[in-house]
Amino acid sequence: MAIFRGGVHPDGCKQLTRGAPIGRLPAPPAVWLPLSQHIGAPALPVVAAGDRVLRGRLVAKKAEGLSANVYAPIAGTVKGVVRHITAGGKKQDHILIEGDGSDESVSLAPLASLTPEAVLARIEEAGIVGMGGAGFPTAAKLNVRGRVDTLVVNAAECEPYITCDERIMLEYTGELLQGVRLCMLACGAERAVIGIEKNKPEAIAHLARQCGEGISVKPLRTRYPQGAEKQLICGCCGRTVPEGGLPADAGVVVVNVHTALAVQRAAVQNIPCYERVMTVSGGACARPGNFWVPNGTPLHAVADFCGGREDCARIVSGGPMMGEAVFSLKVCTSKTMSSLLFLEEGECRPRTASACIGCGRCVQACPMGLMPVFIDAAVLAKDYAAAKRFGAAQCIACGCCSYVCPAERYLTQSVRLGRKIVKERKL
Repeated sequence: MAIFRGGVHPDGCKQLTRGAPIGRLPAPPAVWLPLSQHIGAPALPVVAAGDRVLRGRLVAKKAEGLSANVYAPIAGTVKGVVRHITAGGKKQDHILIEGDGSDESVSLAPLASLTPEAVLARIEEAGIVGMGGAGFPTAAKLNVRGRVDTLVVNAAECEPYITCDERIMLEYTGELLQGVRLCMLACGAERAVIGIEKNKPEAIAHLARQCGEGISVKPLRTRYPQGAEKQLICGCCGRTVPEGGLPADAGVVVVNVHTALAVQRAAVQNIPCYERVMTVSGGACARPGNFWVPNGTPLHAVADFCGGREDCARIVSGGPMMGEAVFSLKVCTSKTMSSLLFLEEGECRPRTASACIGCGRCVQACPMGLMPVFIDAAVLAKDYAAAKRFGAAQCIACGCCSYVCPAERYLTQSVRLGRKIVKERKL
């Protein structure tokens, strides 16, 4: 088995929700749907204030180029396009829908046939994006026929606390595997490999019994960030993605577990992407679990239902290694928000940055083989050309360097800033 270099072993903390079957969060009184729930251009509204919409109705269509459709997750009345805060702290355009308490819905038209072209078109129509967190429009990712022979399914779920993908594997096994085959059909892959960390033995055994011809399960060592795209491809296929290249350059395309399930729901059940399974967890959450949550649900509705305390030490959207600290529960869920964590003091490590002691631990931990300490120094000196030479553009923002730093330096944030400036300035 190919093994990537570096990485860390954070406490998994998955016992809080690992055994919790997927429930359903009640529909909130209103939803704020971000027009930008994906990489690329924001979607364009196709509804106006006063319009009544049903669950499953298209409310914003994809823009030209890279973009994705947006659908109503509840039935109700459109109040308009409003500026609303996001997890990143900025205000962006959202469609505000006030629910009417009904459960009326519409579906996509059934597909006449499951050809590669029809499946790709349905994935695009349904507004499916990478639901592991990246948000790349899935139809564009899978449009690589003739370039790949292997589909890798990211089932590693290496971030602490998060268990929504594991529950999907156990509870929606048939639908998931059907979604995997549809993704294989769409991209032209001859085989699929489902990469799962060994700390999920039940899911490994469960899928291995049912995967069938052409699909295999690959148990992977438990080491963060096993689920990062390049590390996952290395572990599942023993292939290396060239620097600056894409997985397709190594003959591979990668999709997340939840993304494959969304493909099945769209192509077979005719359900567009307007809700997702989220893990709600942490020591300051009275009723942790995994739940289907409508997109655009205010986080305070999630907190109220699960008993999450707003006065806890930290609230995090996503995992604790790569997620974002949430400053307001007015922020709303999206297609890419996999979890919401309410953390106690003992679950958060206080940071007081001090001078680098030259220990080299960040270099040893970096799974991309970079030297975060040198990139950090270049960024602080505003020498972005040097940051590029040290590989800032190759950083995957996994957080390993900050995790191991005994000086508590903000290495991940510094390298991420360097990567952003290098990209913006096209250095």
